[in-house]
Amino acid sequence: MADVTDLTEAAGTGEAGAAALGYEQARDELVDVVRRLEAGGVTLEESLALWERGEELARICGHWLEGARARLDAAIAESEGAAAREEADGAGE
Repeated sequence: MADVTDLTEAAGTGEAGAAALGYEQARDELVDVVRRLEAGGVTLEESLALWERGEELARICGHWLEGARARLDAAIAESEGAAAREEADGAGE
């Protein structure tokens, strides 16, 4: 089991933390953190470190999901714009 130092060092900070972990890796680690917290048997200090790590991992997952949503919105807008242009071109003929 990782000690508090390992957990806080692994947490990363800011954008560097998000860049260092992909979505799936952060999600899987978050699931593990939750499982360990729910299982109990850790000291208060370890629980706090796990909670902090979980918060950071949730933030990283949120960052990735926001980026994915922005990419989807842009692709949808581009597709709708192309369809509207084709429709306008067809109407002008």
